[in-house]
Amino acid sequence: MLIDTHAHLNAEQYEEDVEEVITRAKENGVGKIVVVGFDRPTIEKAIGLAETHDFIYACIGWHPVDAIDMTDEDLSWIEELAAHSKVVALGEMGLDYHWDKSPRDIQKEVFRKQIRLAKKVKLPIVIHNREATADIVEILKEEGASEVGGIMHCYSGSVEIARQCVDMNFYISLGGPVTFKNAVKPKEVAAELPLDRLLIETDCPYLTPHPHRGKRNEPGYVKLVAEEIARIKGISFEEVAKATTENAMRLFGIS
Repeated sequence: MLIDTHAHLNAEQYEEDVEEVITRAKENGVGKIVVVGFDRPTIEKAIGLAETHDFIYACIGWHPVDAIDMTDEDLSWIEELAAHSKVVALGEMGLDYHWDKSPRDIQKEVFRKQIRLAKKVKLPIVIHNREATADIVEILKEEGASEVGGIMHCYSGSVEIARQCVDMNFYISLGGPVTFKNAVKPKEVAAELPLDRLLIETDCPYLTPHPHRGKRNEPGYVKLVAEEIARIKGISFEEVAKATTENAMRLFGIS
């Protein structure tokens, strides 16, 4: 069995055929999917999918790009929903310095608030990082995020930083880019990090793995990520599937 630890089946790209996409995922050995909501509409859809499919779980939080829009009421709402039996993590949260919609100081404030909430409700966190590695690592350390741990989602950084994150009780999640010919860093991370700290994801509908690159991504393609990690490590696909599934179930507290 495979677990896609980060999917956006709540995105508009699946409005016409989400059930067909879910069926294809099952046919490709995907036994569980974590759907991530990052604002009010997507959180509601993530919860809805989790409630109507026993193998789908929800991760809820506020995306850094939209940090400027988050209110105290939104944070309280997320805290209430965190008690839902199908909510397994908070996020995706973090920092995004690529887009300039939300000022960096506001992004940091919203990030810190969500880490503190995660510690309060005792859920792991899922980290979005775009061009903000140093600040993210600093905030995770300052806020004691190791208490809950979590996932460095769709990791694209160095092996050195990955090891720092592992030391803070985080798993490193690899997605479609590990299959790209020119993706040096993800391949190095796949090679160097121990299997017991790796997770797999699609981040669908984005970052579609080779050979489907350029098309809409979907959870069934997480199998391609696992196959590439197995190739890089020189081990069997079954070993990667077993380890990453056990890692995800341990982190999310699901059986």
